[in-house]
Amino acid sequence: MKINKLVLIITSVLIFSSCSREKSSSTGWEYNNSKNGGFETNQRFVEQITGPGLLFIEGGSFNMGRVEQDIMYDWNNVPSKQSISSFYLDEVEVRNVDYLEYLFWLNRVYGQSYPEVYIKSLPDTLVWRDKLGYNEPYVKQYLRHPAYQNYPVVGVSWQQATDYCAWRTDRVNERILINEGILKENMEQMDDDVFSTQAYLAGQYEGSVRRNPKNLTNENYGTGEKYRIVRMEDGLLLPEYRLPTEAEWEFAALGYVGNSIEENVTNRKLYPWSGSSLRNDNTKNQGEIMANFKRGRGDNMGVSGDLNDNADITTTVRSYWPNDYGLYNMAGNVSEWVMDTYRGNIEAVGATDHRKFRGNVFTTQKRDEDGFIAEKDSLGRITMVPVKVEENTYRRNYKKADNINYANGDIESQMGIDWNSFLVEKAESDTSKVEIDKWNTSASKYKDNAPEGNSNEMYAYGESTLVTDRTKVFKGGSWKDRAYWLNPGTRRYLDQDQSTDDIGFRCAMDRVGAPISQQKENARKGVDYSKKRR
Repeated sequence: MKINKLVLIITSVLIFSSCSREKSSSTGWEYNNSKNGGFETNQRFVEQITGPGLLFIEGGSFNMGRVEQDIMYDWNNVPSKQSISSFYLDEVEVRNVDYLEYLFWLNRVYGQSYPEVYIKSLPDTLVWRDKLGYNEPYVKQYLRHPAYQNYPVVGVSWQQATDYCAWRTDRVNERILINEGILKENMEQMDDDVFSTQAYLAGQYEGSVRRNPKNLTNENYGTGEKYRIVRMEDGLLLPEYRLPTEAEWEFAALGYVGNSIEENVTNRKLYPWSGSSLRNDNTKNQGEIMANFKRGRGDNMGVSGDLNDNADITTTVRSYWPNDYGLYNMAGNVSEWVMDTYRGNIEAVGATDHRKFRGNVFTTQKRDEDGFIAEKDSLGRITMVPVKVEENTYRRNYKKADNINYANGDIESQMGIDWNSFLVEKAESDTSKVEIDKWNTSASKYKDNAPEGNSNEMYAYGESTLVTDRTKVFKGGSWKDRAYWLNPGTRRYLDQDQSTDDIGFRCAMDRVGAPISQQKENARKGVDYSKKRR
C-alpha cells in the first residue's frame, strides 16, 4: 500500500510540477514557470486513458447501410460511404446491476429533497406484460433479482439512457480526482452539493479537497491563490459518456478491423461475425447459434435438452462470442438506443460523409448579466441553453440552435415558409380543433378519438405520422426478433419517452487526439471461435 501511495504521489507531482522548463517554440518563453506569468501546459500527456467498461474502437471508412433486399420495403438506410473517427464503446450492454447502482445513488443523494428525480429514472417494468401471455415474474423480478443482475437493463427510454450516461460521466471523473489525491471521498453530498464535471470546471464545486494542484500563475497577474482546481488542460478528466451515434454503432458492430488486409475489406459482413451463417462454422463448436434471437414463431430457444441459444428472453451480457473489436451482443439479446433522431430516405440527400449524425441541438452554458457562468441548479448541474440566433450572425456553418429538422424534406426546410404563421393558419382551418404541436412534446401526441382503452391510441404520435423530432433510432436485433434484424444495417425507431422489453443501451465516449492507440490494453485481441461460448 505504501508503494502504491508513493507511485500516486510521484505521478501527481509529475503532472502538476513546476520543475518542467519546456519552452514555447513560437515565443521562446518557458512553460510552467511562475516567474514568466505561469502559463501551464502538460507536455507529458501521452494518450487518453480508457474509461471503465469501455473498449477502444479504431475508426475508419465503411459502407453504411444495407445493400441486401429490403423485405420491409422501407429502404430507410440507403448505403453511403462514411468515415468514423476513433471512439470508445461499452464492451457489453448496460446491465441491471449497473442501473441499480445508478438508482441507488439518485435515491441516496436526491431522495429526501427531490424524490421525483429517482422516480423519473425508474425503468418501466410493466413493459413485460402481455395481454395473452404470463410474464408477471419478469415484471416483479427481472430488474432487481440477483439472478438477472448481469442481464441487460430494459424498459429504459432514450431519455433515461441519456440521463444515465450523464450521471456516469460525473461519477467516473469524480473517482479519477479521488484516485489522484485531489478530492476526498464524500458520502455526505446531497442535492446541489454533488460532484458535476461541468460545475467543477466552472469553479462551482469545492467538495472535500485533499490536495489541489499548485497555482503557478504569478499573483501579480492572477488571483493570488496558492492552489487551483484541475483544469481540462491538465488532461486528467475524461470526455462525457454518451449514447453512440447510429454510424458509430453500425461501424463497431460490423467490426471490419478483423477482415481487412492492406486497406481492403476481404468480405462484406452481413452480421457482426464473418460469413452469412447464423451458426458457428468452427469444427469444435460447429452448428452453435451465434446470437440470441427468435428462430421462428414459438421458437425462442430450441428443443429441451438442446437449448441452442440458451435463452428464452434476454441472457447475460457476455454470452456468445464477441466481434473483432471484443464487443459482445452487437446482434441479438437486446436492441440498443443510439443518439440519432430518425428520418427515412432523406438521410441520403446531402448528408455528411464524416461522423454522420442527425439530432444536433447546439447549446452553451447559461450566463448571468455580467457574463459569468450562471449559478448551478438545485441538482448541482450547470444549466445549458440553446445558442441564440444573434450569436451566429456571421457564421456560415449553422444559424440556429436546433438542427434536428435541417434538410429533412418537410415544409419547414423549404425556403420562404414562415413556420409559425403556417401553424396558426393550419390550426384555424382545422375542423377537428386539434391543437398542432410542432415538437409533439405533450401527452396530446398520443391523442386518439377512439374509445378509451383502444390499443391503437399509443400510435397516434402526430395524428398523421409516427416520425417526429422526438423519434429516436434503435439498432440491432433482439431476443424477440427474427434473423433479418441481426444485420447492423437495419434500423427502427421509437418515441424517446417510450420503452420496451427488448431495447437496452450501451454508452460511448469520444476519443481525443490520435485515432491510433499505443496502449497495449487497446490492441485488438481477435476472436477464437473454437473456444466455448460463455
